[in-house]
Amino acid sequence: MNIHAIEELLGQVILIAVHMLEVFGAVIILYAGTGIFLRFLRTSKDGREARLTFARYLVFGLEFKLAGEILRTVIVRTMNEVIILASIIFLRATLNLIVHWEIRQEKQDRD
Repeated sequence: MNIHAIEELLGQVILIAVHMLEVFGAVIILYAGTGIFLRFLRTSKDGREARLTFARYLVFGLEFKLAGEILRTVIVRTMNEVIILASIIFLRATLNLIVHWEIRQEKQDRD
């Protein structure tokens, strides 16, 4: 097996892992969104606790998606791909920080 075949195989394995992490993040977010929405409809409370719980799930799901993007950096080949990937990572990390900040604010408001 030559080096190009190994590189191609490794690229395919990493790509599969990236897609799996992305799917895991999406499943977590969909599960949380559906579950929190149904629980909110049943209890019909003010929604503060539901928002806080949903935000925690969002952070968890976004961390999986961010991990997938970071892993994707291993297989980028051009500078254009690096710039696009860096932008995606920056946006997802920023979104993650904003959700963390909202969780902290919601906890302070609740206490």
